[in-house]
Amino acid sequence: MSRFIEVPYRMLPAETLDALLETFVTRQGYDTTDTGSGMRGWVAQLKDQLERSELIIAHDLKTESTEVLTLAQWRAFGRDLADDEEEGDHDAIL
Repeated sequence: MSRFIEVPYRMLPAETLDALLETFVTRQGYDTTDTGSGMRGWVAQLKDQLERSELIIAHDLKTESTEVLTLAQWRAFGRDLADDEEEGDHDAIL
């Protein structure tokens, strides 16, 4: 079983989706003063990116956390996770 699942953003209640996107904006360090509508402007832009499949929402079954990721972040995260699992397998053999 995979540790991570992709969550279709359309399945999330609007308030939950907005909260996830606001957290993403904050973590990425976006300047919420540089759009005419502040945080709402960024959230709207991110929703557009979700519609274009440029962002994904991933849920970690192990930590029970949900994150918004760019495709590059998702791919890098997958590589890092695979490396960690390989190291863990290697350590178990020793």
